[in-house]
Amino acid sequence: MTSFKAVIFDWAGTMIDYGSFAPMGVFVEAFRSFGIEATIAEARAPMGAPKWDHIKTMITAPRLAAEWERVHGAAPKAADVDRIYEVFVPMNEKVVADYATLVPGAKEMLDDLAARGIKVGSTTGYTRSIMERVFPVAAAQGYSPLNCVCADDLPEGRPGPLGMYKCFIDLQVYPPESVIKVDDTVPGIAEGVAAGCVTVGVTLSGNIAGRTPEEIAALTEAERDAIRAEAGAILRAAGADHVIDTVADLPDLLDRLSA
Repeated sequence: MTSFKAVIFDWAGTMIDYGSFAPMGVFVEAFRSFGIEATIAEARAPMGAPKWDHIKTMITAPRLAAEWERVHGAAPKAADVDRIYEVFVPMNEKVVADYATLVPGAKEMLDDLAARGIKVGSTTGYTRSIMERVFPVAAAQGYSPLNCVCADDLPEGRPGPLGMYKCFIDLQVYPPESVIKVDDTVPGIAEGVAAGCVTVGVTLSGNIAGRTPEEIAALTEAERDAIRAEAGAILRAAGADHVIDTVADLPDLLDRLSA
């Protein structure tokens, strides 16, 4: 028997979209539509945060803030974040379903959780309008969590705990230490920490690694180890209690924790 009652998963980079590619390209394109060339690294840096906050973090970073002022004649303001956000959301809605493939081994992992009697919920940095495009694609692959708390569902999102609190209510599970939060990003791990949950970071499938399954498979073991080490260090610094390669490795971790 396990003492855990529920696992709350992130979506992109954790359960779907290995490498977290759907939002990254859209951020670049959204900024380009305002005459600003953002790099892929700049687009990936705040990943996991609610998308309005993500855009704010990008546009207020020194290089992009200076570039915005050069192009638009004034320092970026909240209204400019709103403008970019209004472009970003429909762009992401159009492409997100194309990236909604489950991470390899995710379905088998879900079957294992079901056999253990563990409930499954979810939170995400995506808005609900974006997730509405993802839900049917994920369901067709066998993934329909009991809930999904989206970035615009509550007054405050990640890295605060409110999304996790909503999961406790939706799934009727408590105390927090009986719930595991699994995520590939710093804000997502911080969300679990803030709520008092056990936190698990995924290293190879997520935004930090930023590679497809085929690209990961083509690496040498030493190269994979280097990515594991880099991602693991970042996620542990954010508060991750444990790190695994992908969600496919969660059952083995549960066995160790239960023992």
